[in-house]
This record gives sequence, structure tokens and C-alpha cells, in this order.
Amino acid sequence: MEDFKRRRVNKGGETPGAFAAFPYDRMAVERFRQAFPRARWNDERRSWFIPGKTGARRFDRWLAHEAEFADIYGDLKGRDAYAFDPITSPYLKVGEDLQIRTPYSKTIVEQLRAIPWARWDDDLRLWHVPFSSYEELRRRWHEIEEAARRNEPEERRRRREAKRNSEEQKAARLRSAERKRRRYPLPPGELPPLGRPVATERYGIVVFTHITGELAEQPAGLADFYSHAAHAGFDHIWGIWRSPTLSELVATWPARHEPGPAEYGRRWWQPALAELRTARRNARSMERRKERRELGRVPPVGR
Repeated sequence: MEDFKRRRVNKGGETPGAFAAFPYDRMAVERFRQAFPRARWNDERRSWFIPGKTGARRFDRWLAHEAEFADIYGDLKGRDAYAFDPITSPYLKVGEDLQIRTPYSKTIVEQLRAIPWARWDDDLRLWHVPFSSYEELRRRWHEIEEAARRNEPEERRRRREAKRNSEEQKAARLRSAERKRRRYPLPPGELPPLGRPVATERYGIVVFTHITGELAEQPAGLADFYSHAAHAGFDHIWGIWRSPTLSELVATWPARHEPGPAEYGRRWWQPALAELRTARRNARSMERRKERRELGRVPPVGR
């Protein structure tokens, strides 16, 4: 299990305080937020910043208080529970902890993130769950295993075969082709800033690179694909977009307020903090995958 970590910060003109990190647990985060209402999550450092010169000492005291509630027999209880009622599945391997390797599924990710102390191992490409969380894992296992089976390559291939040449598949192909055009209909009088990340209804957070000035017509075969343009009562024009980089997302300040009817009406707005966190996490994962692919193409030394 990961150790709790903290680091003092007080350099130059920086705000004094401490960065604190601990393994994710929903209830522990709620208790932390109650104890440190001024603490703010730093997405780049993947840790909490506690302002104040005494931030580190206060965090240490909070950890000591948390330890009073820790179940020192949790690991042994989990191992006993597993021995009495084990999970038998090709997706689960038992070692120092419980190791779960499945095909990718959003359902699985959501379920495992809700389990206390579960963590993703990016090197081994699997999830680690401590024995102390076994009861929670067993409670969620049916849904996890069902989602894993649905996302096995053979099962996904079977569903694709069943949908081949169906109306649903034709529409999906048209949507995919439209997305590859990297265009989005915009109201002429309310154009987004160029070169800056903004949130959109259809494609999430994007960066508009230029405005073509061409009238945006609904793609043939995709009725109401851009519903805001189809029913606006006036012509829209095409804006060309690209995906934002991680550095651009990190440098983007979130909106102070949730978007209102005007922002939703034009279908682009300044992204909120939750939207930025999701986009940053996805961009970070994409950069890691890109780095692994590039390392795999590097020839061994001496060849």
C-alpha cells in the first residue's frame, strides 16, 4: 500500500504551505476536505496543497488521527474472507494483494475507483486491491466480471458482426467520418477565442485554430447531428478544431461559474474544473501511451 506523503513548499514569493498526497479513498477524501477546507487539489502534482506555514504539521496531526480509525487487522480479515469465500475468475490473480487484469471498460474503471485503496499500476497494466478491501471488491465483482466479458475481443467482434450493415452501424460510420473532419458549427456573432481550450457540446474540450467562414450545412445522413445549428433559426459557420495538448490544459484556468443558458445555447464555453480534470487525465494517459510507443520503436543500443 502506498505511504502518505507530504512536502513543504516556501520558495521565493510562493505561497507557504505543503503538498500532501495519500492513496485514494472516498471517505478519507471527505474527512480531509472537512479538516482542510482551504486545501486545493493540484492536478499537475497529483496532490493536495495545504496553505499556511503550519500546513505540514497540521497534515501530520490529521494522519495520526486517521491512524486511530485504521483497522490494523483489515488485511488479515480480508485474507480470511478470501479463504472462506474466494473469487474464482480468470481476471483475478492473488499475490501480495489482489491483482485484476481485464479488457478496458469504463464500467470497470468506475467500479474499481470506488473501492478503497485500489490503484492502477501503469507498468503492469493492472489494478491492485489490498486484502483489506476484499469485501467491497466482492460486492462489486459481479458487475466488474460481466463488463470484462462484454469487452473481450471475441465478444466485441461477435457484436460487430451482428451489427454489420445495420442502420446503426451506418450512422456510426457517418459520425466517425464527420469527426475526422475536425469541424464544428459556430454562431457568427459569438465566435470562440482561437488558440485557447474551450468546451463544446459534441467534442468536449478542443482548441479552435481558424474559422472558415463557410456556411455549416448538416451532413447528409446525420439528421440533427449538430442539433443546435439545425434548430437555431439562423446560419452557422464552420470552425476548425484540434485536440489540446496537456500543457495547454494545465495552463487553462477553469471558469469561475458554471455555464449558463447563453453558453449552452451557443454550444461552447469556458471549461469548468471537473471538465479540465477529466481532459488533463486523458491527455496525460495519451502522452504516456505515445512515449511507450516511441520507446518501442527505438532500436537496441549497438544495432
